[in-house]
Amino acid sequence: MAFRDPHAILLNRSSILVVTGVGVGLLTLSYVLGVQVGKQSAALQRPASKGSGEELKALPAPILDQLNALDGMEADPASKPDPQKEAKAPVKPAAAPGSKPESRPEPKPMPTAVAPGPVARWTLQLVSTPDRTEADRVAGKAKAAGYPSQVVKDGSIYKVRWSHAGAKAEVDVAATKMKAAGFKPFAVPVE
Repeated sequence: MAFRDPHAILLNRSSILVVTGVGVGLLTLSYVLGVQVGKQSAALQRPASKGSGEELKALPAPILDQLNALDGMEADPASKPDPQKEAKAPVKPAAAPGSKPESRPEPKPMPTAVAPGPVARWTLQLVSTPDRTEADRVAGKAKAAGYPSQVVKDGSIYKVRWSHAGAKAEVDVAATKMKAAGFKPFAVPVE
C-alpha cells in the first residue's frame, strides 16, 4: 500500500485554473475598489462649488484688472472711438523737396454734442449655484446683514442678487461694503 502524506496538496489542471481565476478576480476587485476610494477621497478634498464670481477672484491680478477695465469700457459708450471722426482727419500734403516746412498750427476739431444715452444700471450678484437651498441660505444671510436680495432662476442655475440697482460707481461702493461683511459680490448689468 502506498503511503500518503497528510500535509501534501494534490494539484490537477482544473484546481490550478480555479485558483488562478480566483486570484485574478481578487486582484481586479481590489484594483477597482482602490480607484473608487481614490476618487472619493479626491472629491472630499476638493473645495465646495464656487459661484460664478468666485472664479474671477481666483484669476491673477493683471487679468482681473484687464477684465475690470474691459467691463468699464463697455459701460461707457462715449469712450469708444468714432470711426467716422478718424476717417475725416485732415491729411497734410507732403512738402516739396528742398523747401522749408510750414509751421502752421493745426486746426482744433469742433466739439460735437453727444446725445445722452440710457444710463447703464448695475446690481451685485452674490452667488450662482444649481442648489436652491444654498441660494436661499445666501439670500437669507444677505438680508440679515442689511442687504435685501432676491433669488433669480436662470435655466437650472439660481442666482442671488442684491435687490437694488444703480450706477456702476454706486454699486462698486456697495460691493466694497459687502466684501467687508464677508460676501463675495461682483457687479452685473441689470437686464
